[in-house]
Amino acid sequence: MTSSAPIAMRPSRFPALIVCLISIFLLAACGQQGASNGETSKTEKPQRRFLSIGTAPPGGAFFVVGGAIAQTASEAEGNANWEVSAESTKGTMENIRRLDKGELDLALANAAITYFAVRGEGGWDKAYDIQSVMTLAPNIALFITPQASGVKSIADLKGKRVVVGPAGAGFEYFIRPILAAHGVQYEDFTPVNATQTAAVDLLSDGSADAAFLGGAVPTASISQACASMDIHFIPFEAEAREKLINDYPFFSPAAIPAATYKGQEAVFEGLNVGSMILIASAKADADLVYQFTKSIYENREEVVKRHPAGKAINPKNAPRTTGLTFHPGAVRFYKEAGVWPEDAGTP
Repeated sequence: MTSSAPIAMRPSRFPALIVCLISIFLLAACGQQGASNGETSKTEKPQRRFLSIGTAPPGGAFFVVGGAIAQTASEAEGNANWEVSAESTKGTMENIRRLDKGELDLALANAAITYFAVRGEGGWDKAYDIQSVMTLAPNIALFITPQASGVKSIADLKGKRVVVGPAGAGFEYFIRPILAAHGVQYEDFTPVNATQTAAVDLLSDGSADAAFLGGAVPTASISQACASMDIHFIPFEAEAREKLINDYPFFSPAAIPAATYKGQEAVFEGLNVGSMILIASAKADADLVYQFTKSIYENREEVVKRHPAGKAINPKNAPRTTGLTFHPGAVRFYKEAGVWPEDAGTP
């Protein structure tokens, strides 16, 4: 049996659906218009940037100081949302070449090696467009030898096996002048290439008679050597040391306080063979260099907590010239901070 009652019509949902779609379209259009007018969402965060700092092989001061700087920059407030990593490299020469290729953002370097690199001298294939960002700790290096070796002076290195740093690290840029001032040439002994950590092992097992070690004080490799054997610090002759300081802008006097290392009873009158410096390509973004310099300088106490070399980040030393011009981004910060000396940055 079929019902004769009229069928009730359901209200149509189409008008409501159309209104909803129009509203969504209008909201999207307004959002696009706001973006086109330079407006951004309050919740939108700047893209995180990853920066790399070239250091050197483990065992020397570059590796740990670079790590301290990277960690401080990453954790500092207002760090432009970057994450900084310290990358182990072969050292200054590799760092300079990789900065030039854009493979590193910043790097630690030895001032003596960089001095020749920016001038295209001393065997460099060209003049590298590298600039200083910050002068860090002095690189206090010297020849050490086991007491039992019988080596007492630099002249006694003749005919011996001597560790002169990792291959390609560029230690020869400051070792050669030091040797020459003492009447010794590379050809007078057998050079051995090894990292600072490996050098200690070579001294310990008698595979090497002496090694040129150093960096920021205290240097891990020298501490290790003094802890495992009786070590003699080979002295610089006073006249030769004075001549080196007068002849080269990257050499300067530097003393190692007594008792810095086990068995070191007296002050060692040493030599800064080229300060550790923070460098960048001249093409590096000025705002980035400015922000990074500001971040490290204003948080230098955090660097000190991680390595004593951070004490060198101070008003007198940070903008001190070592024979390089300073990057404009760094100069901008130092001037704002009121620590920029008139002669800074002048080679």
